[in-house]
Amino acid sequence: MELLGVDTGGTFTDFVLFKNGEISVHKVLSTPSAPANAILQGIKELKLDLNKLKVIHGSTVATNAVLEGKGVKTVYVTNEGLKDVLLIGRQARQSLYNLQPSPGNNPVRRDLCLDVKVRMSAEGKTIQPLSNQCLDQLVSEIEEKQPASIAINLLFSFLDPSAEEAIEKHLTSIFGDRFFITRSSSVLPEYKEYERGMTTWLNAYVGPLVQTYLQQLRDKISPAKLSIMMSAGGTASAEQAGKKAVHMLLSGPAGGLQAAKFVGDTLSCHQLLTFDMGGTSTDVALIDGEIKLSTEATIANLPVALPMVDMHTIGAGGGSIAFVDPGGMLQVGPESAGADPGPACYGKGGVRATVTDANVVLGRLPAKAELGGALSLDYQAAVDAVNVLATQLNCTLETAAEGIIEIANEHMVQALRMISVQKGTDPREFNLVSFGGAGGLHVCDIAEAMGVSKTIVPTNSGVFSAFGMLVSPVSRELSCSYMGILPEMEPEKIESEFDRLISDGMIEMRQEGVNETLVQATLSMDLCYKGQSFTLNVGWSGIQATLQAFHATHLTRYGHTLEEQVELINLRVSLKAQTGSLKLKQVVENNLNKAKNGLFVHTMGEVPGWERNSLVLGQKIHGPALIIENVATTLIKPGWCCAVVQDGHLQLEYKN
Repeated sequence: MELLGVDTGGTFTDFVLFKNGEISVHKVLSTPSAPANAILQGIKELKLDLNKLKVIHGSTVATNAVLEGKGVKTVYVTNEGLKDVLLIGRQARQSLYNLQPSPGNNPVRRDLCLDVKVRMSAEGKTIQPLSNQCLDQLVSEIEEKQPASIAINLLFSFLDPSAEEAIEKHLTSIFGDRFFITRSSSVLPEYKEYERGMTTWLNAYVGPLVQTYLQQLRDKISPAKLSIMMSAGGTASAEQAGKKAVHMLLSGPAGGLQAAKFVGDTLSCHQLLTFDMGGTSTDVALIDGEIKLSTEATIANLPVALPMVDMHTIGAGGGSIAFVDPGGMLQVGPESAGADPGPACYGKGGVRATVTDANVVLGRLPAKAELGGALSLDYQAAVDAVNVLATQLNCTLETAAEGIIEIANEHMVQALRMISVQKGTDPREFNLVSFGGAGGLHVCDIAEAMGVSKTIVPTNSGVFSAFGMLVSPVSRELSCSYMGILPEMEPEKIESEFDRLISDGMIEMRQEGVNETLVQATLSMDLCYKGQSFTLNVGWSGIQATLQAFHATHLTRYGHTLEEQVELINLRVSLKAQTGSLKLKQVVENNLNKAKNGLFVHTMGEVPGWERNSLVLGQKIHGPALIIENVATTLIKPGWCCAVVQDGHLQLEYKN
């Protein structure tokens, strides 16, 4: 069977095809208003046989719906007196010293928050049972509101979900499949009412959109099989992904991290800083042996307390627009030119200067290059766009372009420091892995600013996230709150609860056709010192060993330990099934090809230009030089040496 990884980005939709042991790549411009159109166009241009095809897709449908506030009309059902929880949120303010902070754009509508008379104690005992009268009243109110989706979130439902299940069952018996119904005890059975409620609400908010999109895509590519990349770095069938749309909020970027780990393992480099610079944004993350997951992610300033790849995203990409602010200072992003009209150099009507235009003006991106193998660049349009800023700043064209690059680089450096230095990790001990369509042009600048001397630019780096989808396992992330003082708990009961979670996950994976003998389970727990509000995740290896691991982790993260008792908050199970290893054919050449005619790069003069597909194993290139391919361009600065290693990956090392 042929495998096709598809990553829908803000500017391009990327395709990576694995067939007969070989990789081929393709790009088309994204169609934001109808993302499936770009996918169908790519499949058509690749001339693929749908009967032999499996598509693994990273979708931005859920992400865009939340960011743009374009989810469906959603009713939120909770306990009497608690319907304002999602509107109040947490007391934390973005601006600590602002005494009159704006309330922000909370997408939850108060008129769609409904409450029912039912209550459970903190010990899981029923205080006020759910009555038929309350259920009938709820049905009447929902009829009046006419929503598209319903989110159910009751207090302490993670201890006993029976009341939530009763509400869901009653609403389903009345309305059938008229509404998308989701409950917190299914989406996130953990404590913290606000985070659990908002995560459940988000699932309901985007669920119908995701289900509709996936169903339409499945119908259009049938009989090809369709799997979806999830935010935790694994895949799930389209049917199951549609029920848990909130798990897709980092669908595309998660593929890039899986690809980075795959390449790192191939090259025996297990400490990686990843730097994914696309057309609209840049995603950065840290891999120390394994991909880190976080349950403290936010999207549009809303908490999503589900396991997601731990990354930081900023609005700095190749399409980020540069402008002069009212104070006369040059700024870059977060607004992006996107795919339409795109940067000025795309020749599609864009007139505002972007990072890509600055790279074209400086010769770092050759004007003769064709992005994605098809999109020709308009050098004069890039010059005209950057000249507008040069005039405003009263400087030369080249100085304005350099300023755009430097500011974009600084944004990305700050993001990398946030996920490394600010968390107690020395980035100089890591390899910087650069990918995304624009990453290779900035990798040397970023590495120098971070003090990193070794970088990796993978093969097909411009479509790297799509490649990552081909090497991602089928996976499930399950959790539940299970509280107590860890040294006082019975390990047998903890193991029993872990077994229950594993059983729940295996049911879903068997439905997907996964051979359970291939599934590996990783057990962990969220722990904290008694009285703390935030937890650390530690692998489970028995009570005493886990306690020691927690103290060591706390010391590494915060620089100290406490004498307080250690409290267990949540249990977590990660199930992964690697359905097959992706082995690429090795191509080894003996004769080195010569560089093409020199290309002019501002501040570097004439530099040799190499076609990446002409490079051979073991070849070394000293900077300055440009390495050009259809899906990306890599700039090797003076003082850097590039070596072609296994599978055609480029390892850059600073020699000065």
